[in-house]
Amino acid sequence: MFGFLGPNGAGKTTTVKLLTTLLLPDEGEAWVNGYHVVKDAKKVRETIGVSLYSDRGFYWKLTGRENLRYYAYLHHILPREAEKRIEKLLKLVELEKDADRLVEEYSTGMKSRLNIARALINQPETLFLDEPTIGLDPASARRIKEIIRKFADDGGTVFLTTHNMEEADQLCDRIAIINRGRIVALGTPGELKEMVQGKQVLEVEAVGVKNGLVDVLQKKINLSYTTITIVDPSSFKARIRIGFDGRGASALPTVLEVLVRERVKIQHIRLLEPSLEDVFITLTGKSFDEEENR
Repeated sequence: MFGFLGPNGAGKTTTVKLLTTLLLPDEGEAWVNGYHVVKDAKKVRETIGVSLYSDRGFYWKLTGRENLRYYAYLHHILPREAEKRIEKLLKLVELEKDADRLVEEYSTGMKSRLNIARALINQPETLFLDEPTIGLDPASARRIKEIIRKFADDGGTVFLTTHNMEEADQLCDRIAIINRGRIVALGTPGELKEMVQGKQVLEVEAVGVKNGLVDVLQKKINLSYTTITIVDPSSFKARIRIGFDGRGASALPTVLEVLVRERVKIQHIRLLEPSLEDVFITLTGKSFDEEENR
């Protein structure tokens, strides 16, 4: 399970489209399952499954079963074999009871599960998934993660793009962090988090966070970094993430003093161990949310 982690606009989807032959590269070389993505594009397509964050590939006036049948025939799967695979996949994604409903009646979670089934119809060696759990409720997201983890455990390779740090940490064997089209870090989740070993993180949820607070905190305390993500612009509600070199608890009173003086209303505060988000902040000086909003 290989995670391709980065904020929106970093280049994740473009990379997936290049590797799955949906876009032609301007330069450089790439191979998937031993096949060149330009010279052997047909072979690449035969050995991969692709699930992009979009339901435009479905025919809404067909049922879920009919959509899977259509894509099975596009892969030249014989009818009898196609029906066996379809039944197996519908059960896997828990859509057997809704298989004969029109796709236009499906919920977002049902479409996402059908998307995974479609990507698996040709029994691929490598599965490319672009933000497979985005916008899903927790139950649907959990089921999607179980399915792709099983595919990897059964010997398949998964190329997963996401900007969900926790999801990548839970699922992936190795992770590449991409920022503005360039890979800035590569390794196992543990190896990446070793880059911020010894740090502690203070996370504050607060209302009334104004411009200039980062500068005030930085002048008062010697911090590794401070990032502010605005959650609600109307109330200036924000999430403040502060990195310390192993002395977060001792610096807490000073942080609280500054926030109170700046008339920031604290709603929640907690001390955390560093995560992949802190690796990204350390490498780029920005949080994922800040990069997304650029």
